[in-house]
Amino acid sequence: MLTDIQQLHQLIIASKQILLVLPLERTDDDIASGLTLKNLLEKQQKQVEIVSSGFILPSRLRFLPKIDTIQPQLSGLQQMIIKVNVSKAKLETLSYEVKDNWLSIYLTTQQGTISKEDLRTAQSNFKFDLIISLGARDLEALGEIFLNNTDLFFKTPVINIDHRANNEHFGQVNLVDTTAAANAEVVYKITKELGESFFDEQIATYLLTGLISETHSFKSSLVTPHTLSIAGKLMNLGADREKIVKHLYRTRSIATLKLWGEALRHLQTNKGINLVWTTLTREDFIRSGASESDLQGIIAELIDTSPEAKITLILHEAKETDTKTIQGILNVDKQYNALEMLRPFSPKGNKKTVSFCIENRSLKETEEMILDNINKYIKSKTSSI
Repeated sequence: MLTDIQQLHQLIIASKQILLVLPLERTDDDIASGLTLKNLLEKQQKQVEIVSSGFILPSRLRFLPKIDTIQPQLSGLQQMIIKVNVSKAKLETLSYEVKDNWLSIYLTTQQGTISKEDLRTAQSNFKFDLIISLGARDLEALGEIFLNNTDLFFKTPVINIDHRANNEHFGQVNLVDTTAAANAEVVYKITKELGESFFDEQIATYLLTGLISETHSFKSSLVTPHTLSIAGKLMNLGADREKIVKHLYRTRSIATLKLWGEALRHLQTNKGINLVWTTLTREDFIRSGASESDLQGIIAELIDTSPEAKITLILHEAKETDTKTIQGILNVDKQYNALEMLRPFSPKGNKKTVSFCIENRSLKETEEMILDNINKYIKSKTSSI
């Protein structure tokens, strides 16, 4: 019986065009691990496209080679074919125009005529013959990439790679290793199994970036001796740890630092349940000149600077809307489940980190509602022990 990695290898060998998909709520680890896989597959002479719904390049990751190859949407999946029978009418010219969102194609014949009976339409096969999903709990976690292309996912083999325990094993092949500290650790194993010769400085840099980011520079409780051993091997292969740490944690823009200052100004704690949280208004974003993409860095800073905190929360007014829309990011220690903690609010993410959105509530109302729900969750956990 073939192992999961052997099955993955067989599917790769049989494929020509591979679609590599990252989740909508992607992490730096997902991005770095995805770039590793793209590099690995291209070394095997495969055509690879890497996409993530609505992808915006994080400034802290600009140092990673070829990160600009990640696309925010899918295009050119299939071709519409219009066939014309010209056996009775020799074609002289072909032209077209687009007007009022309609494409008109003009066919001029030298002799004879073309009737509607001479026309046929067809659709080509899908462009991709293999899909690799990296870091997604389920297909819906891929966002519009899946929702707008469901036929593609149901008609094409899917390889599912992840390290989180809540993964739903939706692939034909599922490489889900819950003992790994990061997806980079899973992808390291895949690369090693496929051949040591695939390792080079670029792949080592990608993988070490994923490990450092996902473990908060190896401060996470998920780090094992095996994780540290892999990191050492990657550095021996040429990955520059200091350079990676500098870009991930020490190259904050002035706008990001200002937003961090606003977050600190509003910082509150509940020592009884080891909760640290902050709130940010639309005006805080305007004053700092920062964007919502800077928030992920702030949640990481909260975790790193509040080691006693088991729960960290950021609530903020949506910057690009005039309506009452509050968005949030919740991170919890391994003893809790973030998805369960905020289940009434339809969170997206995994057991450790989720994001959520609440409509038609003020920031203060949302804050009270979320804190009340967290307290109820912890009380229920305590009473069941």
